[in-house]
Amino acid sequence: MYLVTAEQMRQLDSETIQQLGIPAIALMENAGRVIAEEIIALCRERGGAGCRNAAKGNDAGLKEAALGDPGKAFKVSADHALTLASAAAERWFILVGKGNNGGDGLAAARYLRETGIAVTLVYAVPPESLSGEAALQRDAAAAMGLPAVVYGRDRLDLAECSGILDALLGTGGAGAPRGAYAELIAAANSSGKVIVSADIPSGLNADTGETHEPCIHASVTVCLAFLKRGLLQYPGAGAAGHVKVRAIGIPTALALNSGVQTHLLTPEVLHAHLGVDLARRRSPEGHKGTYGHVLLAAGTLRMSGAGLLAARAALRTGCGLVTWALPKKLLPSVIGVVPELMLADVGGSEEGNWEAETAPELLKLSEERDVIAVGPGLGRFPGDTDWLRSLWEGSDCPLVIDADALNILADSDYKSWARRRHSVILTPHPGEMARLANLTTAEVQRDRIGLAMDYAKEHGVTLVLKGAHTVIATPEGQAYVNTTGHPGMGTGGAGDVLTGMISSLLAQGLHATQAAAFGVYLHGLAGEGAARQRNNPAAIIAGDIIEAL
Repeated sequence: MYLVTAEQMRQLDSETIQQLGIPAIALMENAGRVIAEEIIALCRERGGAGCRNAAKGNDAGLKEAALGDPGKAFKVSADHALTLASAAAERWFILVGKGNNGGDGLAAARYLRETGIAVTLVYAVPPESLSGEAALQRDAAAAMGLPAVVYGRDRLDLAECSGILDALLGTGGAGAPRGAYAELIAAANSSGKVIVSADIPSGLNADTGETHEPCIHASVTVCLAFLKRGLLQYPGAGAAGHVKVRAIGIPTALALNSGVQTHLLTPEVLHAHLGVDLARRRSPEGHKGTYGHVLLAAGTLRMSGAGLLAARAALRTGCGLVTWALPKKLLPSVIGVVPELMLADVGGSEEGNWEAETAPELLKLSEERDVIAVGPGLGRFPGDTDWLRSLWEGSDCPLVIDADALNILADSDYKSWARRRHSVILTPHPGEMARLANLTTAEVQRDRIGLAMDYAKEHGVTLVLKGAHTVIATPEGQAYVNTTGHPGMGTGGAGDVLTGMISSLLAQGLHATQAAAFGVYLHGLAGEGAARQRNNPAAIIAGDIIEAL
């Protein structure tokens, strides 16, 4: 599934109309129909047995209506039908802005009325100010006799409705809502009524997920044609409620041909777009050497657990071998803790910390390994920038950089380092990303997708920006937004587990984008599995994620 910006959506609309010859009014009719269908489905869900019985109807329960082109018709099955009793119990207020979003709402109002649901149009501005297709929808609604009021001129009591359709401001909205728009949004939020938003909640930035004041807080958002980036980025994702993406006649192929490079990370995208074998099948002739060897540079005496978590996760994700390189002082405490793990003494300080002098030994070890993962529990030490540069420039295999190694990178001018022949994957959380990009954490969170894409392309790295809906961005300008995961995964060590998983997939032969995307997806699935095993998600610890792999 493609994710689009507001500008990309405008271009796709335009290409559909101009190149394919599909009239704009037909797209608006389609939008109104699918919005109405989702409202009807919501009414059925809360309507009790009468609505459930209606869903058991047969072909006699099908209705036909014109769909844009008079020569074509669509069918609404009994799944979208209401009984007379349940329809009579519903009265929806349709909040109408003057743009195309308002036109979508007007079209939806007509379809709702046809099912027996009472509707009242609430214009944020005088209806005569509408133009284009929205004006055509205004006239059609008036011809049907739909009751209408103008906010600020006529009496309006939101307590009289059973639900609200927000069709005030679509993707074309800019800045904070003002005047009647702001007042209607505030009133809707305060009404206690269920709110369905058309395309995006009014007051939400379609690209970044920023929520202006005020912003609609919807129960359901019926997103039209393509998923908007802002609906996956917080706080917008929280304001959107349950998002349903519905087709309105804009071909998916247009997004590909138009160069849209942002995708929702789904099993279909992993398999069809990235070529990942989701089953992770093993060859009957395979052996430990078949599935790669990870070299992990991690841990100090104070933070040895980070290395253990990353190493265990790498093994559980399927690589054949893992060597954990660590300071000598740490060795006695971890021998035999994970019997399947190989250990390598690289020296270090008397206190069990890393030292710059360990770089040559790591490079020697890397000669017979398939990937180096560096950072979990590493700490900072004198000469650490030169140490990391030695690994960057001297190793001849992919490199995964996490935790303190990211902080070392942030303090360096690594763009001046020699260009690597093999891939680099960075796995920052928002705070680490802020240091890498010389921003505040709030600035990072303001547009996670856009920032990740820009940074990965500028620095030639694969970037995994962790957090709610982790973003994977590639040097080629693509991005994948993950939706697996669970709030209980916000626990120490979860990031170390992800580092081990991505490193393991790299060692098994996946390329950087495959390993990063699949690793993030599996990590989230494992978190969901771990949550199901606990009475409370707050009880999840990082080791639970590994055991759920």
